[in-house]
Amino acid sequence: MPDDVALKTDGPEIVTFGCRLNTYESEVMRNHVRSAGLDDVVIVNTCAVTSEAERQARQTIRKLRRERPDARIVVTGCAAQIDPQRFAAMPEVDQVLGNQEKLQPESWGLPPAEKVLVNDIMSVKETAGHLIGGFEDRARAFVQVQQGCDHRCTFCIIPYGRGPSRSVPIGGIVEQVQALVKAGYNEVVLSGVDITSYGPDLPGSPSLGQMVRRLLALVPELPRLRLSSIDCIEMDDDLWRLIENEPRLMPHLHLSLQAGDDMVLKRMKRRHGRADSIAFCERVRSIRPDVVFGADFIAGFPTETEEMFQNTMRLVEECGLTWLHVFPYSPRPGTPAARMPQVDGAVRKERAARLRAIGEAAEARTLASLVGRTATVLVEKDDLGRTEHFAAIRLGRTFAPGSLVPAVITGIENGVLTGAPL
Repeated sequence: MPDDVALKTDGPEIVTFGCRLNTYESEVMRNHVRSAGLDDVVIVNTCAVTSEAERQARQTIRKLRRERPDARIVVTGCAAQIDPQRFAAMPEVDQVLGNQEKLQPESWGLPPAEKVLVNDIMSVKETAGHLIGGFEDRARAFVQVQQGCDHRCTFCIIPYGRGPSRSVPIGGIVEQVQALVKAGYNEVVLSGVDITSYGPDLPGSPSLGQMVRRLLALVPELPRLRLSSIDCIEMDDDLWRLIENEPRLMPHLHLSLQAGDDMVLKRMKRRHGRADSIAFCERVRSIRPDVVFGADFIAGFPTETEEMFQNTMRLVEECGLTWLHVFPYSPRPGTPAARMPQVDGAVRKERAARLRAIGEAAEARTLASLVGRTATVLVEKDDLGRTEHFAAIRLGRTFAPGSLVPAVITGIENGVLTGAPL
């Protein structure tokens, strides 16, 4: 679902689908649109991770045109990058911009000379660190540190929407975080398509851990830092030391696992095996006992048998996972997995539901284990916020978004922690 679907009757509006990187890039575009003095513009920042995400984007575009008949509608993002002509053919769309073009100020400064402005994303070699003074959501800030992906998982179309892996220089990241902290942000999330591949394209080939270590040393006033998602097979020594010794790095890691069966992982062309996932979680927990894990999973991948799926179900317990993002497999045209023998659609959905149910039980156990503890809550809106472990909590009192509030966790109501501010 889109992160931002609030529709206005006038003024620029951005509707964002998909990942945290898209959220960040929407703010870059918001700044460009404001600088260009554009008012009656609606931007739809699409996602291509599933066919359903594209369907939702097209549905939203049609709704936007009905509600804002005179607005200029610009479609961009990964789905637009991969299949620009499909969106250009929609009568509701005025212009289609690629993922590179959407971040360039000159794309917004003049009336559109061409309906489709989408270049070859695979030819892009660098990623600029765009400076953002703030976000519409004041709770936390997202900072792009890496873009693109050099891997070719058989189910994934995203490398063709984002291009090759490329990193933002450390100086640009530090400058961005310093500006955000000065603007009042207490939590920053480092985002990218594949952030554990950070660095090889930069002078000196710094690793992700080296970059994070320098960032925290150079911005000592930043209270909280999170990593958007990591690959368990690409950890470096500095990142291991930070997990063990750096309290400002939150005890919440989100893992790109996708499956818990070795044959499925092989057919996905993932670089880790089942044992790698388990060993990673055991090692992290041994050095950071309070850690909580999230993970992405695909249910019903082509050729997946019930026995293979059961291996994924068991992995949730064996790794001690809590926050699960579960997707029924969605075939993407142009990917190798789309040409493999498919699992019946009803079976995919049923397996996804079973995996989500296990995740909900794991989440309930984690929440129960937190009751009675003290947490520092980052307030998102009114009295609702997130603990260090990314658990939702209601404080019973309203605080300014972005505030850090110490609280005792007193209970659970409707799946959400309750807390008493100290």
